[in-house]
Amino acid sequence: MQGKTTDIVSQAIRYIEDNLENKLELDIIAAALYYSKFHLHRIFKKTVGLTIYDYIQRRRLTEAAKLLVFSRKPIIEIALISGYKSQQAFAGIFKAMYKMTPAKFRVTGEFYPLQLEMDLIREPVKINFTKDEIQFAVLSDINDWMELVSLTIDGYPCLKEAEYLENLYRYISDKKALILRDEGRAIGAMGFSADRNSIDFLAVHPQYRNLGVTKIFLDKLSDEFLRGKEISLTTYRKGDKADTGYREEYLQLGFEQRELLVEYGYLTQRFVFSPKHREETKK
Repeated sequence: MQGKTTDIVSQAIRYIEDNLENKLELDIIAAALYYSKFHLHRIFKKTVGLTIYDYIQRRRLTEAAKLLVFSRKPIIEIALISGYKSQQAFAGIFKAMYKMTPAKFRVTGEFYPLQLEMDLIREPVKINFTKDEIQFAVLSDINDWMELVSLTIDGYPCLKEAEYLENLYRYISDKKALILRDEGRAIGAMGFSADRNSIDFLAVHPQYRNLGVTKIFLDKLSDEFLRGKEISLTTYRKGDKADTGYREEYLQLGFEQRELLVEYGYLTQRFVFSPKHREETKK
């Protein structure tokens, strides 16, 4: 059953990718797949972690950002290609997601994606994991790690791959990089700092986000590496349209909101997980 659901969602993704420049709505996609739109909406959100509408919007804006940087097409033409009826409407949602106008993004000349095409695991996935299955990452894990990052790009505002890779080598060398696999696939990864008591990057495969994988990474860190210490991370600010649910997930795990920050020019907020909360949840 799980495999059939994944096949249907994969077909929907393929249809979306083939028709990004055409009219795309839930009704149209469901009809093309001969499937109930209500059921398709539900299984897509559960499998991918995004609604079909959000996936389409993020993919179109990513392709628009690419055109802004790597082509000379007028912004109005890019807006129309992206499915918007006016340059004003396009500029509004682009700024909400990329935190700058299309014109300014073009001037910066630095492309980064909001959403890459989702490549799903078709065979059944494991549903129960323990923190003991999480291992230290090694250099041979890097390709799989980066593939996971590409699948979870929605959690990395302004990701600069070269800088990320440089940091990843350092974290692996310092034994501060953790990885979780299922049938050989990297489905979770975390880099942390013992000096700052912080989670510096965390990625969980979209098909595993609702299986408690983030929590077992937090348990591993709390129990074995940063025992008795507050653990901090930064995430999207409240109301950020680019957030696909990370902020709410951390709040549900017991993180508390702290100060507002600006990182690499991006507005974020620091969250803190207290050792007291961890002890309470273990009782």
